[in-house]
Parts: sequence; C-alpha cells; structure tokens
Amino acid sequence: MNASRTFSSLQREAQLQRLQSAKYDLIIIGGGVTGAGIALDAASRGLKTCLVEKNDFASGTSNKSTKLIHGGLRYLKQFEIGLVKESGRERATVHKLAPHLVIPEKMLLPLTKDGVYGAFLTSIGLKVYDILANVEGDDRRKMLDKSETLLKEPLLEESTLLGGGYYSEYRTDDARLTIELLKTAHTYGAEIINYCEMTDFIYSEKNKVKGITCVDHNTGAKFIINSRRIVSAAGPWVDKLRKKDGPLNNKHLYLTKGVHLVFPNKKLPVKQSVYFDAPDGRMLFAIPRGKVTYVGTTDTPYNGSLNRVVSTKQDVAYILQAINATFKTCNVTIDDVQSSWAGLRPLIHEDAASPSELSRKDEIFVSDSGLISIAGGKLTGYRKMAQRVNAKVLNTMKKKHKLNVTGSITRNIPLTPLAFKSLEDVDAFKKVLRKKLLIEGYDSAYTIEYLTSTYGSQANKIIEKLSDFKGVQLEEKLLLAELWYSINFEMMNSLPDFFVRRTGRLFFDISSIYDYKITVLNYCIDQLQWDSKRAKQEMKALELLITDATTFYEKEIL
Repeated sequence: MNASRTFSSLQREAQLQRLQSAKYDLIIIGGGVTGAGIALDAASRGLKTCLVEKNDFASGTSNKSTKLIHGGLRYLKQFEIGLVKESGRERATVHKLAPHLVIPEKMLLPLTKDGVYGAFLTSIGLKVYDILANVEGDDRRKMLDKSETLLKEPLLEESTLLGGGYYSEYRTDDARLTIELLKTAHTYGAEIINYCEMTDFIYSEKNKVKGITCVDHNTGAKFIINSRRIVSAAGPWVDKLRKKDGPLNNKHLYLTKGVHLVFPNKKLPVKQSVYFDAPDGRMLFAIPRGKVTYVGTTDTPYNGSLNRVVSTKQDVAYILQAINATFKTCNVTIDDVQSSWAGLRPLIHEDAASPSELSRKDEIFVSDSGLISIAGGKLTGYRKMAQRVNAKVLNTMKKKHKLNVTGSITRNIPLTPLAFKSLEDVDAFKKVLRKKLLIEGYDSAYTIEYLTSTYGSQANKIIEKLSDFKGVQLEEKLLLAELWYSINFEMMNSLPDFFVRRTGRLFFDISSIYDYKITVLNYCIDQLQWDSKRAKQEMKALELLITDATTFYEKEIL
C-alpha cells in the first residue's frame, strides 16, 4: 500500500499529454463509480491504467443513487442471498476506508397493519441480514414495539402502526465517493481524464481492440490512446459501445429510472431515516440530511434520452402519495419540493421480470474483439465488481504479456490522504475544525458537518485558503476556497461540476446556487480563462440543471 500518499492534483493538460504518448495495459471507458473502482484496483496492482469519461466524473448513474452504502434488504425477498451477503460485508469495508464519507445510519422499518412486512418475517429477515453482513454489537437489529417506534419517529401514523424494525445501514455522497476513488487511483499512477469522449475503437489486423480514438471536449482536439486491453464501464451507455464494437449476442441492458425528491426539513421533519411502504408494495427511503430530507426512489422502465433524464409529474405524484400515506400530518405537495434528481439503472434484461424484480447483480461481457464490458451492480459493490473485471482482464493477458502485478489490495487503501481510522477520529477532527472556524468568527454546526463529510481531512486545505479572500463574508470565503480546491485538486471543469458533483449543492443546498452562481462564474472566468462565449455556455448549462431539478415534466425527454 502507498502509505506515503499526499494530496494529489488532478491536472488535465499534463495527463492529456502523457496519455497520447504512452501505451497502457488497460483503458477504462466511463468515470462512474464502477470505472473508478476498476481504475484504483488495476493501478494499485501494477497495471498501467488510463480512464476516460466523456462528461464529468460521476455525472451519470453514480450521482443519482439513493446515496446509501447498503446491503439491499429487499433483495432477501428475491432470494438474492449472494448479493446481500457481498453488499452487506462491503458496507463495513468501505466505511473503514473513508469513515467521514461512509457514515453509519440507523434505519427504521415501520410495521403497519397492511404493510408489506409483518413483524415475524421482518424479525427473521433482519436477523438473516445481520448474519450475512457480519453485523456486530449495537449495530445488530432490534425489534421495537409501537411506543418505541413512535419515539424514534413521531411523524408515523399512530393508528396503523404496530411496531418497527431498527437496523444499521450507511449513507454517503455517491459522487464524492467516485471522485475520491479516482484521485486515489491517480496517486497509484492512473491517468484520469474527464470531458474526453471515446469516439471509435481501433483494431489490430486480427480484429482485436488495441486502442481508442478520443476527442477532448475542451479543445476539440482528437487523438489516439493505445492499450493492451479495454474495459467499458459506461453504465447506461454500455450497449451503445458494444454495438459500436459488434453484435450484442442476446444479452442487453434493461434501463429503469429512479427519482428522488428533496424537501426542506421544516416541511418533512423526520428525525431519522425511515424505510417505508409505498401504496403499490414497493419500499421507499426518507433520509434527513443537513438542511433537507430526501425521499426515493421510483423504479420504472425507461426509453428516453440517456443524456437528459428528468422527473415527471407522474414520478412526483407516486412519491408524494407514499409520503402522505406514511407521514400523514406533513401533507406535502408538489410545491414543497425544493429539488430532485432522476437517474438510470443499467440492469441486465430478464424475460418476464418487472423492473423491481430485475437482479442488481453485475455481469461481464467479453466480445470477439476482446472488449470487456460490465453492467448491472450496485454502488455498494464497486470494489468487488472491480476485482471481478480485473481478474477477467488479467486472465486474457497473462499468456501474451509478462506482468508484474499483485493481488487486489483495495481492502486496505484509504480513500483520502491523511485518512481517518475511525469515527472517533472524525469527531475529533470536527472539534478542531470548529476551533479554526471560531477564530474566523464563524460557528455553524451545519458547515462543520458539511466540510467534514465532503472532504475529510482535506478540509484543512480549504480552511488554510480562507485568508486569500478579502472583503467578503466568511460563508462566501468558504465557497471560494472550496472552488479553488475543486479547480486545483479535483479537475473541476464546469459550473455543474462544482455545484452538483463536487459539493452536492444542487440537491442539498440549492439556495446557495442562487446566492453565489455569479460569484463562482466570475472566479472561474479569472482562474480558468473562460472567454465570454464559454461563460455564457456554462451559465446556460447550470440553469438547465436547475430547471430540471425543480421542474416536473409531463413526459420523458426523448
């Protein structure tokens, strides 16, 4: 393990120059959590690795999940024992690697008179869940009576409540997890490039893939990257790349859409996370986070645009109905929705299966040309998916290439420099951070929690930068320091990169975008040398994202 890792700076220009002259062992197409996990596993094992992403990192499915590292309790109902076992055990591993970012979250499952789960089956199911996931101590499930359940969540409807199951999950920020994986992969030598689109495959005389042609969306420049093996981890776009390479061979994706709605805490003031019934028998999560509570997700077949996935009025009505049936005193309406997100799940097609019944297991496809593609899977399982993909890569390479590679070591690679080792370390850091902010005359529990859970110990570099910004309030200083950090250490390349993937503000603090979007634009014009045309394009792109997060459409965009 690279124990001496320090802060790594993702610089596009330097990496673009290097990747055009090198030959790689592995090119990964797709900068979501799956691709990021493969990149870290490959690079840390000794493979010369390159990853290209046509948009920003985590701009697709990996920024649109329920933002939980969870074991998938509902998959027990479908007898997906292996998936639940692997996911459950991976939760603890990923928490260990980034305890500030993957945070324990107690989950309450209310038991109601006409609910999906009865008390006996819930008790057995949660016990099996704990056994499969090796859950120990206070994290083990507890069965609560009616009064105990109401103490945990007073908003539940008392007249139909019977009791509850209380168990442990983990919450995260999916985009931040992806970005930290990519930054860590870079410290192990991987070249990591966003806004670099693969346009074509290059083949040998024997019709085997040996490289890709790319276009840099910043400059329009086209170039070639050569590699021994190529993996497509393109999520919903996997089939498009497979078709570019050759026939699909009877295996193809089945896309489903998931929508989440965000409410101000005062409108949906749940005390803790709740896993509750929707009227049609599915289950939804209500999760308090900072200033908001978000609720989701839907699970519907999708045939619209891959590049612009939106929430429809039908999606919103479904979630609102479920909320108001469970938390009857809240009476939420469409006007109470502060923000939203909609994303796609690239599942594997199965005949006669409904969207909710489709397996979340990953599957690897190898084409005649040697292109390796992976689809399906869950956020929680990124590390194991990476191991399976790289095992396939190495199995196809060892006969022709002498490789000096190790086994997978990602179980022991922290995902940030100066990483915390425990929740106690995280809590101690928060106290130090509070003292630093008090010196600046600022005391905000929300800001301390936000900086810690977003950046971990890297927040120190942001605090150190505050003194460079004069003549503005501390809240604006903090935002500008974050922006400086995103540009110089996390390859931020656009306004949406900052407000959506780097900070999550579009979903969890949308008012800050309204307050500071011009401030951020002006800083980017200065630091990134954007001309007036680029500045207008950036503001237009941001406004479109705000519109899609706050507007609900009659139908999908085709």
